Amino acid sequence: MERETRDDPDGRGTRDLPDAEAAPDGADHLIRLRDRGFEDRPVELVPIERLVVDFDDFSPRSDGEDEDYVRTLAETEAEFPPILVHRATMTVVDGAHRLRAACLRGADHITARFFEGDLATARLLAVATNVTHGRPLSTDDRIAAARRILAAHPSWADRAVAALAGLSAKAVARLRDGTGLEAGAFRIGRDGRSRPVDASQRRELAGELIRSDPGASLRQIAARAGLAPATVADVRARIRRGESPVPDRGRGRAAARAREPVPPGQRRVPPASTGQPLADDEVLRLFDALRRDPSLRFSDAGRSVLRVLDACAVIARDGGRIAATVPPHCRESLAQLAHGYAGIWNRLAHDLTGDESERIASLGA
Repeated sequence: MERETRDDPDGRGTRDLPDAEAAPDGADHLIRLRDRGFEDRPVELVPIERLVVDFDDFSPRSDGEDEDYVRTLAETEAEFPPILVHRATMTVVDGAHRLRAACLRGADHITARFFEGDLATARLLAVATNVTHGRPLSTDDRIAAARRILAAHPSWADRAVAALAGLSAKAVARLRDGTGLEAGAFRIGRDGRSRPVDASQRRELAGELIRSDPGASLRQIAARAGLAPATVADVRARIRRGESPVPDRGRGRAAARAREPVPPGQRRVPPASTGQPLADDEVLRLFDALRRDPSLRFSDAGRSVLRVLDACAVIARDGGRIAATVPPHCRESLAQLAHGYAGIWNRLAHDLTGDESERIASLGA
């Protein structure tokens, strides 16, 4: 057992986390393994002839090895970072292109770190690491990665699968609908907790608790109703607007209107997002993953995007302090500007998820 604690998302204090390689039920352990980069593991010099490369089971890359990319790596003078290898099978989890480049250089050994977990977890870890490391995955590859994760863990929540595969949760939901997998009554989130797919009754309960105890915190209501604090926040906002705690089918009608053609010369302005807001730490975690994506880091357009996102990350980290330092005569103007920018970001989110949905639909998902 790795002695580590973190805040319980349902407000029940802290709890011990199992060792990351013990493969708990949630997806968060894979994300932690991927993001920490195994820096704490010793580096070993391994004979190349002992290593196995399996593009069928250990990689979401549909086109297999990229020979041009391998040659580019081989021609660089830089020393390669250690590859990641599954100890039990000696199969390369992350670094197949580096291994081939080392062979082109004439090397007979390569530096490696080892993953000691089971084979099924190693395969999923290979998918997760390929999403964020090395040559960027194509849209088809990311979709293939999501399908592979869904096949292995159909009960994992859409957001958990999306975080591993590099897609949006909405895209994963569309893929799930096209797989014919048993829906099940519960989903397992990134934190390993099981939550109902239909949370209507829990939302109703949260609404009753909010009405009976308006001063209760989001975490207190969430713990009693069995919901995420973000969901309780949505319930509270609905009650304040005089709406039902449970979303009605108006969302479906809004989606249908969104698919209607827009007259020439006009642009559809989408309504404010009705999805559950992400917690600040989740926003920062997503930004950290994007910041390490080579397709953004090594292009001018990508670096421009990251600079904009970095400014937003500052607000996510220090929003309260920033608000406290704004002069009183500027507060109203700044609030209006923030609302305006929120609308612009909403339109961007609409464009991004709309393009992705159309892309997945065209593939028959």
